[in-house]
Amino acid sequence: MEVNDILIIAMFLTFIGLLFTGYPIAFVLGGVAMIFGGIAYLSDLYLGTITGIDFMYLGMVVNRIYKLMDNWVLVAVPMFIYMGLMLDRSGIAEKMMKSMQELFGKVRGGLAVTVTVIGIILAASTGIIGASVVLLGLLSVPAMLKQGYAKPLALGTVCGAGTLGILIPPSIMLVIMADQLGLSVGDLFMGAVFPGIILGSMYIAFILLYCFLRPKNAPLPDDLRPVRPRMLWEVFKTILPTAALIIAVLGSIFAGITTPTEASGVGALGATLLAVWNKRFNFKVLKEVLYAAFNTTAYIFGIFIGATCFALVLRGLGGDEFIERALTGLPLGPYGVIAVILGCVFLLGFFLDWIEITLIILPLLAPVVSGLGIEIPAKIDNPELVWFAVLVAVSLQTSFLTPPVGFAIFYLKGIAPPEVVLLDIYKGVVPFIILQLLGLLVVAIWPQLVVWLPSIAYGG
Repeated sequence: MEVNDILIIAMFLTFIGLLFTGYPIAFVLGGVAMIFGGIAYLSDLYLGTITGIDFMYLGMVVNRIYKLMDNWVLVAVPMFIYMGLMLDRSGIAEKMMKSMQELFGKVRGGLAVTVTVIGIILAASTGIIGASVVLLGLLSVPAMLKQGYAKPLALGTVCGAGTLGILIPPSIMLVIMADQLGLSVGDLFMGAVFPGIILGSMYIAFILLYCFLRPKNAPLPDDLRPVRPRMLWEVFKTILPTAALIIAVLGSIFAGITTPTEASGVGALGATLLAVWNKRFNFKVLKEVLYAAFNTTAYIFGIFIGATCFALVLRGLGGDEFIERALTGLPLGPYGVIAVILGCVFLLGFFLDWIEITLIILPLLAPVVSGLGIEIPAKIDNPELVWFAVLVAVSLQTSFLTPPVGFAIFYLKGIAPPEVVLLDIYKGVVPFIILQLLGLLVVAIWPQLVVWLPSIAYGG
C-alpha cells in the first residue's frame, strides 16, 4: 500500500474518530485537513515521498474558499432559509391544520393524513426540517394524543412528514448538490418533484392502510360533523396563499422567468408579505427570523469552508482515484456499484449530517458515476448525475430519522408532551424509514421519474 493510500485511510478514520469528541463539525473538517496537509508536506520534504501536497497546493485552498463565498448560486441558501423561517411565523400552517382537520375528520386516521398533507405543502414552501417538524409537532401531537392515537403513529407521522422538505423543492440540499456537482439547480428541482410526491403519497397510503387494519390506534373523534361546501371553501382559502407562494417561486424557476437565486428572493419577499397579511409581522419577529437565518447560514457555510479544505487535501492525496479504484473494482456491474454507494450513504446518515455527506462524499463519487457508462435517455445535460443526485437526496432523507444523529427525532422530543419518550419516537419512525427506502428503490428502478420533467421543461 502506498503512502498516499495510508494517509487517505488515516484521514477518514481520524475524521470519524473526532466526530465523537463533540467538537463542531466545521472545526473538525478544517483541522483534519490542516493536520494531514502538513503531514503530507513534511513527508515529501523529509522522507522523500510524493504525495502531491506542497505550499502551492495548500495555497489553492484559500483561493477555493474565496470562490466559494463568491458563488452566486449559493446566495439562494440564506434566502430560502429566511423564507422558511418567516413562513413558519406567518401562522398559515395553524389555519391549514384547523380547516383540514374538519375536512378529514370523518376519515379514520384523518388527522395523521392532515399532518402529512400540510407537511407536503410546507416542504414545497420552506425546506427547513427543524421548523417543519417543530411546527407540525406543536400543532398536531397534543391533538392526536388527545383523540387517542397510538403514540408511535402520531410521532412517526410528524417526523416523516416534516422531513419531506429536504427533498421537495425548493430544497437547500438540492441547491448545494447542484453547486457541488456542477448541475443545473432547475434540473434538480424538477427532477425531485415526482419522487417527493411519490414519497408523500406512500406516507398517506400507509397511514390509511394502518388505520384500517388497526382502528383502535386511530379512533374517530366524538364530535363528527358532515362535510359541507363551507369546509371546502375554508380549506381552499387557507391553502391559496401558500400555493400562490409555491407557484411564484417554483413556477418562475420552471418557466425560465427567474434563476433559482432570484426566485429565492421572491420567496423571501412573499413569505414576509404573508406574515404581514396574517398580522403576524412586527419588528420583533423580523429580528428573530433574521437572527435565526444568519445563524443557520453561518453554520452551513462554516461546514462549507471546513469541507472545502478537507476535500482539497483529500483530492491532493489522490482520494478520488482511491475511491474510484475501490468502487469500480467491485464485480457488481454499474447498478451494483450504485447500490453499494447508496448503501454507504444510508449508513453514513446514522452518524453524519446531510451537509457533510453532500460536501465531502458526493463530489468524490460524481466521476465514478459518470464513468459507469449508465445511459439514461433525456434531453438534459448529465442525466445520469441528475438521477444519481436525486437518489442520494432520497437516501439522505433517512438521515433525519435514523439514530443516533436523527435530528427530526430530537427536534420532536424537544417539544413533545412529557409522556412521550424517545422509544415511542423510535418505534414511530421505523415504518417511515422503510417507506423512504422503498421510495428510493422505485426511483432507482425508474430513472424517468427524475429526468422526464426537466427534459420536457428544458429539453424541448
